[in-house]
Amino acid sequence: MTIARRLVAEGLGTALLLAVVIGSGIMGERLAGGNVAIALLANAIATGAGLVALILMFGTISGAHFNPVVTLSEGWQGNLPRSEVAPYIAVQVVGAFAGVAAAHLMFGEPLFSASAHVRTGAAQWWSEFVATFGLMAVIIGCSRSRPALTPFAVAAYITAAYWFTASTSFANPAVTLARAASNTFAGIRPADAPGFIAAQMLGGAAATLVFCWLYPAPPRSATVGGTVAPGDFSRSA
Repeated sequence: MTIARRLVAEGLGTALLLAVVIGSGIMGERLAGGNVAIALLANAIATGAGLVALILMFGTISGAHFNPVVTLSEGWQGNLPRSEVAPYIAVQVVGAFAGVAAAHLMFGEPLFSASAHVRTGAAQWWSEFVATFGLMAVIIGCSRSRPALTPFAVAAYITAAYWFTASTSFANPAVTLARAASNTFAGIRPADAPGFIAAQMLGGAAATLVFCWLYPAPPRSATVGGTVAPGDFSRSA
């Protein structure tokens, strides 16, 4: 697959993911009549369902990272050429902002607006560490043992993490940056984004270390989207 196609897939996939996250947050809040739990439930279910579809759609093209932490981990593991790490991250960030703009246009919101939603403090940062650690654990563990199930496992984990983390599980630096430009239900105050991103990077690095030790390395042809059979993986320790 050419690098151009993979980058387009990453950018487009990340844009669609943000459209799902932001759009479902706006719709959930408008329909919930002030009930934040119902709005969050709608946001979580839509995000999980969207993730399954998007990973299945783009997994065989780019690996369906949609997340700089995933891309950095894949580069670290040798599953992605290191020369492609920066371009992947660049298109993910651009795609994320494009997705925010698309969602805002659908709901008559300003194209971009700085969020006033405060999300800061040790509990929130720890939540993002845990959320990202768990996400990377699911991706590495499933892609090395049950690759065909990876899209469903990732979506299930994110849906759950919306509820078991105090931060509602951003677990993605590109998503965090883009959500800072949305003064809606799913937003995060720009000043709070760096703390989230630092925690996400640490969580992703810790999970990569632990789960690359727990699981044998897959062949270089493996992707996060799960395009190889479990029997294709190395049996070496």
